[in-house]
Amino acid sequence: NALACEPGRSLEIEILEDRDWERAWLEHFAPMRFGKRLWIRPGGQALNAGPDAAIVDLDPGLAFGTGTHPTTALCLEWLDAHPPKQDPDAQSVATTVREQTTTTASAPLEQRVPMSRLRARIAERLVEAQQTAAILTTFNEVNLQAVTELRTRYRERFEQQHGVRLGFMSFFVKASVEALKRFPILNASVDGHDIIYHGYYDIGIAVGSPRGLVVPILRGADRLSFAEIEKSVRQFGQKAKEGTLTYEELSGGTFTISNGGVYGSMLSTPILNPPQSGILGMHKIQERPVAENGQVVIRPMMYLALSYDHRIVDGKDAVQFLVTIKELLEDPSRLLLDL
Repeated sequence: NALACEPGRSLEIEILEDRDWERAWLEHFAPMRFGKRLWIRPGGQALNAGPDAAIVDLDPGLAFGTGTHPTTALCLEWLDAHPPKQDPDAQSVATTVREQTTTTASAPLEQRVPMSRLRARIAERLVEAQQTAAILTTFNEVNLQAVTELRTRYRERFEQQHGVRLGFMSFFVKASVEALKRFPILNASVDGHDIIYHGYYDIGIAVGSPRGLVVPILRGADRLSFAEIEKSVRQFGQKAKEGTLTYEELSGGTFTISNGGVYGSMLSTPILNPPQSGILGMHKIQERPVAENGQVVIRPMMYLALSYDHRIVDGKDAVQFLVTIKELLEDPSRLLLDL
């Protein structure tokens, strides 16, 4: 709360019903020079004691902010001619506040923080997706035993030859591109009353950053090798942490893959990235018992989620699209043989 002051103008404060302690604190506030500001935290200590702040004396029995505000910014006029009130009512309120501070010290605090530009933009896009598209999600699960064995078998040779680890994302990108070729409606977007079918495969890879989620784009993913995909994904992750992703790297995209599994998510319903009509959600790989040929075996399983725009994507196409990804991942040799 920044209370602006003007020379010669009296300070008016509106007191809420449940914040009488705030009035008591203000009435016992030792006057501060005009034009200065002081940030106070619970306990009455100054957060900013530099040239732009002035230190004031507080009643040691009052701990401003306890139970309500973690910080407050105040600007008070110089009140030499008008010392703080010391009327009986104020003393009574101050006594009440002193008594309550011991019981409210552990109460939850509130803090109002403005959104960053990125967070505000993310919020706008999420609301846009919810209000514009008819979002529906279909689920399946995939047995990643074959992919895991393939990665284990060639991990060292792959890293030595290409200088990057063989991860799971390249398999999912390859499987998604193949499924998009078979079901082009998932690679399309809506523009008014028109459907735009894209003849290219620019796959967005959702990446977490200190400022929020960003979605850099793998351009022409259908022409990229496993190594090129892994190198690009690694580079995207580094740039996201450093905040150096360019507008070109973040714009466009025809389909998105999001991996909540890196944070431990078992299942989710990803939100579309407008104007795209589909987004694939990966999740945590968990060893679970499954039935194979009449036997119960332990396999690395992952739940898959496909959110799609039901305005243009029929449920049948969405389900078959996700089943195609499942089948390709359970037999990854088909990705190499175009089968």
